[in-house]
Amino acid sequence: MEDLTFTHLTGTDLKTWGHLPGAQFPDLLTRANRMLANGHDVSEIRAQLALEIPIPPEQFELHAEGAVTCHENLTPADADEEANLAKVRETMRAVLRTPTVIEGAIMPDACPAGPIGTIPVGGVVAAQNAIHPGMHSADICCSLMLTDLGDADPARVMDAASQVTHFGAGGRAQGQRFTVSLDLLDAFRANPFLHNAKTIRAAQEQMGTQGDGNHFLFVGRSRETGRTTLITHHGSRGPGAKLYKAGMEVAEKYRHRHSPKTLKQNAWIPADSEDGLAYWAALQIIRKWTKTNHNSIHQAVMEQAKANAGERFWNEHNFVFRRGDAYLHGKGATPGWADFAPDADAGGRTIIPLNMAEPVLIVKGTDAPHALGFSPHGAGRNWSRTEHMRRLGAKTADQALAEETAGLDVRFFAGKVDASELPSSYKPAAAVAAQIESFNLAEVVDWIDPYGCIMAGDMPRYIRRPKGRRS
Repeated sequence: MEDLTFTHLTGTDLKTWGHLPGAQFPDLLTRANRMLANGHDVSEIRAQLALEIPIPPEQFELHAEGAVTCHENLTPADADEEANLAKVRETMRAVLRTPTVIEGAIMPDACPAGPIGTIPVGGVVAAQNAIHPGMHSADICCSLMLTDLGDADPARVMDAASQVTHFGAGGRAQGQRFTVSLDLLDAFRANPFLHNAKTIRAAQEQMGTQGDGNHFLFVGRSRETGRTTLITHHGSRGPGAKLYKAGMEVAEKYRHRHSPKTLKQNAWIPADSEDGLAYWAALQIIRKWTKTNHNSIHQAVMEQAKANAGERFWNEHNFVFRRGDAYLHGKGATPGWADFAPDADAGGRTIIPLNMAEPVLIVKGTDAPHALGFSPHGAGRNWSRTEHMRRLGAKTADQALAEETAGLDVRFFAGKVDASELPSSYKPAAAVAAQIESFNLAEVVDWIDPYGCIMAGDMPRYIRRPKGRRS
């Protein structure tokens, strides 16, 4: 029996009984001391309050290293690629220790994307009942869209695109913004992850923008049809970045409670929880915003160039896909099964760019089990942007551009070459295409030969439109 000489109960008593400090503590203490003052003995008070002790959270233990299968679809050809693969393996070994993970794979374009334990570019991770925001990253729904422009003059299309597209941080200036439908904005407002005023403002201001880095607008010609083709590459911009941040904050709460040994970048939201259902819905809204963003740029270019549009299709490669009970996280990996999205309108085709001087591949995925159904999203890198700049040596960015893109119309929105996006900064295009074939990841059905492209360039604090056409 409890000591009956208690005259006042304290927080220390509650902690001794197993209660965890928190917002409920003041109310527990008030009720406990009220019961004590009303003549209840301490054992009775303890028994009644014990009903309110939270059940300890289920602890998710890390998998043993090597316990989860990782399929490799990458054959290194030289010392640089060997070193790159070693880093990719190291980070994937840490990723696959995450308790929710059931399988992984790497693509031919795989390369590290952060500290050890961060999913690499070209990485695919399957998880059970879990959505990992860190595995789609801040560039949610980074994706590609293609429009067939028929017999439109590529030079005219490039000039039109230079007038209407927008690269760089932030959004379009007032008076130059593209319209966002009220239905889409209402969907933002109705979702707890997206209803923040800053997120909604970004959704309005950044419609019709492409960001920076490796995002581009590409004009070329189809070998299959001979028709002019427009391709854009970008993600969900500010709205997606804000969703990622909100998702990581919620995932961290679950990680801290259920699996504190899991790396922070691999925290997850249980998919069947209220938060998980809301986050999944938010991903679909961001996906719709991103597709609309691509469409708005394609439509504006088409109208400015006075071109007629043929077919148009798109695919994402930074996203989460559900197949059965598994949530497939593709970080820079393209889904390769025919029905991955009901609105792709592509007949099973997806788009894989390599670099600005090489053809864009149009492929049909093979749904290869050894790739968890995915194919690459591009060429990837064997070294960092900084290392690439070092390897250029005394060669200027302009000199390297002239050598590597001779005969092409390459423009930079900022007016200054971004040398880290030159063809030499990427893995050899031919080698990546060969590995797509050798690992049976996809079948190439068309090549879009380059005429030119626009990228952000080396962005200063201000931005200006690209000047003229360079042949």
